Amino acid sequence: MANEQKLVLLDFWASMYCMRPKIALAEKNITDYECIVEDLLSENKSSLFLEMNPVHKKIPVLIHNGKPICESLIIVEYIDEVWKGDFPLLPSDPYQKSQSRFWADFVDKKFYPASLKLWKTKEQTERETAKTEFVESLKLLEEELGDKCYFGGDKFGFVDIALIPFYSWFDTYQSCGNFIIEADCPNIIQWAKRCEQRESVKKSLPEMHKVSELILGLRKQHFGIE
Repeated sequence: MANEQKLVLLDFWASMYCMRPKIALAEKNITDYECIVEDLLSENKSSLFLEMNPVHKKIPVLIHNGKPICESLIIVEYIDEVWKGDFPLLPSDPYQKSQSRFWADFVDKKFYPASLKLWKTKEQTERETAKTEFVESLKLLEEELGDKCYFGGDKFGFVDIALIPFYSWFDTYQSCGNFIIEADCPNIIQWAKRCEQRESVKKSLPEMHKVSELILGLRKQHFGIE
C-alpha cells in the first residue's frame, strides 16, 4: 500500500492520458508528489499498480491518502475538486460544465480511436480511412474552439487538458498518415502552440521526436509496419 501521507501518480512518459493529471497538478501548483513510472512495454506489472487498479489495469492512477483514483478525466476532475484554488479547471455554470465534459468525452470516444487506428493499421486503405476520421474529428474540435483562445474561452481548462497531450503525438500521426495536420486544422495548431507556452503544459509533454521514435519503433517491431 502506498504511504497514506503521500500523493503518488503511476505514470508512463509517452501516455497522453498520464500527461493530463500532470498538467492538472501543475495548474494547481501541486509539485509535492511522487511519480512512479510503470513499464507498459513489459508483461510484469508492479504489485502497487495491480493493487491500485485491479479492474482495468491501466494507467494513470492517482493515489491520494492511500486511495486510488483511476481514469485520467476522473483524476483531473478530482484534482479540480480537492485543490480548488483560484483557477478552476471546470466552469461553475452547470451547462458550461456539461459542455466541457461532452467535448472531453468526444476526445476519448471519437478522436482517440481514430488516432489509434492511424498508427496501428497496416493496410493502406484502412489507414486512409483512419486518417479521414482523424481529420474530421479534429475539425469538429476546431469548430468548437472557434476564435477562442482556449476551449473554455480566455481560461485554460478541462477540454484543453483533455486534448493537448495528443499534440506530443502529432509528428507520429503525420509520419504514419503521410499528411500535415496544420494544412487541415491550422487553428488547432495555433491553439496547441498557445497551450505550449503554459509552464504546466511545457513540463508535462515529452518532445515530439521522442514519442515518434518510440511509436514508430513499436509499430515496426509489433505490427511489421515500415
